[in-house]
Formats: sequence, structure tokens, C-alpha cells
Amino acid sequence: MLSVSLKGEGGVLSALKDLIPAAPTLEHYGEILSQGPFARYFLNSTVVVAFVVFGNVGLASMAAYAIARSGRRSAGVMLFLLISTMMIPKHIMMIPLFTLLLRMNLIDTYYALILPFLVDAFNVFFIHQYVKTIPRDIEEAAFIDGASLMKTFTSIVFPALKPALVVVATNTFLITWNSFLLPFVLTNSDRVRTLPVGLAIFSQGEHSVDWGLLMAGAALAAIPTIVAFGFFQRHIVRGITEGAVRG
Repeated sequence: MLSVSLKGEGGVLSALKDLIPAAPTLEHYGEILSQGPFARYFLNSTVVVAFVVFGNVGLASMAAYAIARSGRRSAGVMLFLLISTMMIPKHIMMIPLFTLLLRMNLIDTYYALILPFLVDAFNVFFIHQYVKTIPRDIEEAAFIDGASLMKTFTSIVFPALKPALVVVATNTFLITWNSFLLPFVLTNSDRVRTLPVGLAIFSQGEHSVDWGLLMAGAALAAIPTIVAFGFFQRHIVRGITEGAVRG
């Protein structure tokens, strides 16, 4: 990706020796930053990712806590239904989702890119496994001291879920930031197009794809994901390994 992005016009990789550009140039980076609405695409992706990540961290943790602490038989049924939705490929839901958003006049808006993805079934299940390992004694002690259910959740349970929440936030960030198909279907203008969709359209020439331009955009788009993974790597590994042991 970096090699092609640093090659001049028409630069390709035809052999291993072409991996290192003979005459590196930043013309593709300059073109994509000056001519295309890259800043708008970046802003759109940032807005969508921020709402989706915070939505999953907050709503999925509350749903997981409610199911884990319900004590009713219906909670097990609810958990089973949530897990069963994970067996349905998201592409199958694409047409019903598009039809629903079209009837609500939400196509080509931020709402279309945020609302359907605010809570993910896997995130609820993943956090649920952590909630079940938290001793009830500390929650009961908080109730005795007069804390409400919401206060107990926000002050005691939510901080204890930090390893799981970091995994959920990072995983949701990566998936949402790199999502292409559904944002492509649900948008039709640069006003709300996200980075992957905008780059794919911007680099599409009249007869072919400008691979240098596309790879330059992809390299810039990859920076936030690399930074996020590098910053949270220790927490991600800890959360996944603890989740495996606790599960």
C-alpha cells in the first residue's frame, strides 16, 4: 500500500523488485488532500465512529447488566435471542434496513449510519460474561448504603468492566471505521460519506482505478486505527485473555 502510494502516475507492483519505489513521490498525497473532500470524509467517519463506539460502550453494558442481574427466566431467553442474531449475516439485513430507513427519510444522513449500529449483539454477550463474574456482595453493600440501581451500575459495575469495555470500544472502532458496504448503500452524497466510501469513489477514474491515489488515501485512513491499536494493545490483550478465562 505504501509502495504504490509513493509511486508516480501509473505505478504498479509487477515484481518483488518493484516493492521499493525507484523515485518516491508524495504527489498522490498532495492530490488527495488538495483536490478531494478528504477532510469531509474524515470528519464524517469521526462523527459516526464516536457515536457508535459510545453507544455500544454505554448501551451494551447496560443491556448486559440487566440480563445478567435480572434473575428471571426471560433473561435467558433474551440472551439466547441476542446470540441467535449473530448467526444472521448482516448483508441479508441490508435490503430491509434500507427500506426501513428510506420510509423514515433517513437515507443519506448521519442517523442512517449511526442508529442501526448503536448496539451490537456480540458486545452485549461479551460484556455479559464479565458482569457475571463480578461478586454480587459489593452491589448488595451499595444497595444497603442507599445507592440506587443506576448509581450502583455507574459507580461500581461500570468501572469494573473496564477491560471488557476497552475491547468492545476498540473492536467497534475498527469495524465502524473500515465499514464500506452499508455506508456505501445508505449514502449518496459527500455530505455524509465516510472515508472508505469516499476514497473508493474519488479514486475511480473514467476507465480505471487510480491505485496510487487510492493507496495514499488508504494509508492516511489507516493511521487512526494503527494509533488506536497501539495505544490500547495492552488493554485489548488483557481483556481478551480475561474474557477467555472467565468465559
